[in-house]
Amino acid sequence: MSDNLETETLKLAKEYVRLGGQRRAIMDDNISDTRKWESDNPEAEAFWNQNIKPLDEDRLREVESHLPSINSV
Repeated sequence: MSDNLETETLKLAKEYVRLGGQRRAIMDDNISDTRKWESDNPEAEAFWNQNIKPLDEDRLREVESHLPSINSV
């Protein structure tokens, strides 16, 4: 997928994962959430806290939808 076709939320999710982020998406009946069983490294945790955590609920849900799913782990 070309960079100009990626949404901002997809770019955020990809960067978080690239940095070693451990959160995994949980989607059930239109409810999204994340879980992590291992701690993020400092870079991924800082990226999440600075760039993703402050997002409004809709955009946060979009980012979560781009994270690897617990169903695919």
